[in-house]
Amino acid sequence: MKYHVKKDDTVMVIAGKEKGKTGKVKRIIADSNRVVVENLNMVKRHTRPSQTNQDGGIVEKEAPLAISNVMLVCASCNKPTRTGVRVLDDGAKVRFCKKCNEIVDK
Repeated sequence: MKYHVKKDDTVMVIAGKEKGKTGKVKRIIADSNRVVVENLNMVKRHTRPSQTNQDGGIVEKEAPLAISNVMLVCASCNKPTRTGVRVLDDGAKVRFCKKCNEIVDK
């Protein structure tokens, strides 16, 4: 499935408790239409000691957000924007910013 954001894109959260904050996409979970954004939607997980994790305790980590609640931030105009798809002369499909009409993919 194709999404409006990709890994390493800068996105802004447009709904929920993290509304208005920006961050970088760490990973996309395609089967549940969710995205993990760096240092946003932090939750605390209580973990017990194990072979891999020697000392247990409370670990803070990022929880996934719904992909519909994030919007791509254009690098040229620095605003959250919708994206469109444009086919270049060489046949490559690229995303472009609907506000400033600049190509987002490099």
